[in-house]
Amino acid sequence: MYSSPQLTNEAALEALIEESHAEPVLIFKHSTRCSISSMALNRMLTSNPPLHYRLIDVIASRPVSNKVAEVFSVHHESPQLLIIHKGECIYEASHLEIQPREILQELQAIQS
Repeated sequence: MYSSPQLTNEAALEALIEESHAEPVLIFKHSTRCSISSMALNRMLTSNPPLHYRLIDVIASRPVSNKVAEVFSVHHESPQLLIIHKGECIYEASHLEIQPREILQELQAIQS
């Protein structure tokens, strides 16, 4: 159903945090019950160039979704896009603010 790996447990979240020390990692929190979330997910799926992210289905994986909010000190939203870099959330957008072009600019700024 989704083109990106899903985060479904805390062990996967811990691995993602470790990975973020080598390169920025994106987390997309998606609600299958929300039309705005579906629209934002579609933007991510059709972005050019493609953006690679880990997806959390906030309905099916509520505990890991809550853990993300706790670990990164962000208010839970869905849809929500987080950029994790060196173990910290350095960028957060939700709902209609999720724009692949802006996310790409943030990633390029980190890597320059």
